[in-house]
Amino acid sequence: MSEKLHIRKNDNVVVLSGKEKGKRGRVLKVNPRNRRAILENINFIKKHTKANQAKRQKGGIVEQEAPLDISNLMLICPECEKPVRIGYKVLENSKKVRICGKCGGLVDK
Repeated sequence: MSEKLHIRKNDNVVVLSGKEKGKRGRVLKVNPRNRRAILENINFIKKHTKANQAKRQKGGIVEQEAPLDISNLMLICPECEKPVRIGYKVLENSKKVRICGKCGGLVDK
């Protein structure tokens, strides 16, 4: 069973700690089981790959994004453009949406 997280795919977030502290990026992928997220152009690692003739893949050193822990990320509100905590609200049509903790605006469109 996977856990519900406050960060989803395509959210804009800011990194709170670690070597990438203060950088902003878009979430490419979220893994709720491990509580980790991969951000666009943040937290690059070098991976050594072996050549594979079947996949027509060359060997060498490849740079790729590594996952960061969800606890080190904070969502950026699309309305006030600040890092915020998330609240939840149920609309009239019984749909649960995320709201900004500072301005009260909707995070989900």
